[in-house]
Amino acid sequence: MRPKLPHERTRREPTLRDPALLPRSLSEALEPTRAPKAPRRIRSRSEPGRFSGFFGFVNGLLSFLFLVAALVGTLALVLQSSFDQLGPLGHTTVAVIPKGEGVYEIASRLEREGIVSDRRMFMAHYLAERMYTNYTDGKPIQLKAGEFEIRKQASLRQVLDTLSEGRAILYRITIPEGLTSAQIVDRLKAETNLEGEITQIPEEGSLLPDTFKFSRGMARQELIDRMRTEQQRLLATLWEKRQKELPFETPQQAVTLASIVEKETGRADERTRVAGVFINRLRTRMRLQSDPTIVYGIIGGQGSLGRPITRSDIDTKTAYNTYQVDGLPPGPICNPGRSAIEATLDPAKTSDLYFVADGTGGHTFSASLKDHNSAVQTWRKLERDTKAKQAEQQAALPVPSAMQSADGGADAAKRAAIDVPLPVRKPKR
Repeated sequence: MRPKLPHERTRREPTLRDPALLPRSLSEALEPTRAPKAPRRIRSRSEPGRFSGFFGFVNGLLSFLFLVAALVGTLALVLQSSFDQLGPLGHTTVAVIPKGEGVYEIASRLEREGIVSDRRMFMAHYLAERMYTNYTDGKPIQLKAGEFEIRKQASLRQVLDTLSEGRAILYRITIPEGLTSAQIVDRLKAETNLEGEITQIPEEGSLLPDTFKFSRGMARQELIDRMRTEQQRLLATLWEKRQKELPFETPQQAVTLASIVEKETGRADERTRVAGVFINRLRTRMRLQSDPTIVYGIIGGQGSLGRPITRSDIDTKTAYNTYQVDGLPPGPICNPGRSAIEATLDPAKTSDLYFVADGTGGHTFSASLKDHNSAVQTWRKLERDTKAKQAEQQAALPVPSAMQSADGGADAAKRAAIDVPLPVRKPKR
């Protein structure tokens, strides 16, 4: 490429001799050439500003929280899955949790008995449920003592619900109507699923006979207290609904008469009528002349007399012998049931003053002494015929059977101690 000729240059090019490029002085010529100033930079939007540290902290915190939430969610899914899985128990069993055991001891017991596969998983679910219920209801769950039925292959949820909700196996004890307080205490002492002592025999008539449910290990005194509370509640309710102008003034007197009604008949359809007889006698100032009061006056609350009532028993004056004392005895002779108390406070309105056994388990009621004497003669004839028939059957049986009949005769004698008819006496005015 050829160099351009002078006349071909279109613009002036600086040369070494150009005055603009020459130094102005000797010192300037000796001074090094200074580098030009850097151009002003425009800050990039992507560069961190003064809030970059705070935003970084927030970003890291959110990431950490997200990771924690993911771990918690995963753990919750695992726990939820294990919570509802079938358990290792191969058959239905009974778990007995003693009083005073802690969560760890209970979990170890359940694992040892094959009810749960891992005690740690059980404790983890218990703690999780405890925290949840405490947060939602304010009442954290508690594992209860008792005897619990655990179904075959019960899950951790089912086991925990059973122990925390207290769905213990319930036993039953039936206290028949007409027992004395001493007899009730003896029955409770004989029940092996109850615990504890009864320090004092309750007052006669203060307990309500019934069928009671309880869990293993319940205190005997607690059951006594429940029977007393139930009797007080029932009596208060029935007393408010009683008939007007009854010949007694207090609920305690009503219980006393109800105890006599209870011992005089075991038939529910007769109780109001038997109560009506005694109500009529109290109104006319006749003595009650009730045989069970003779028995209680002799032996107290110990039970049956063990033999028929004799004439000397009738003539023996005690505080409870209503053949010898006027009006009601000083207190109940047993613990009457609900029906007897109801009948006493709402008796049948009749003119009956007498009743005697009719041989069928019931009684013949009479309003006059003449009719009563006739009913007594009928009963005595029936009694003689029955004894003669029993004697014939006993004579025809072998010796072992005869011995059994003798035992049966003893039982009949015990029943006769209660079913002896009211004596034929003129009403005492």
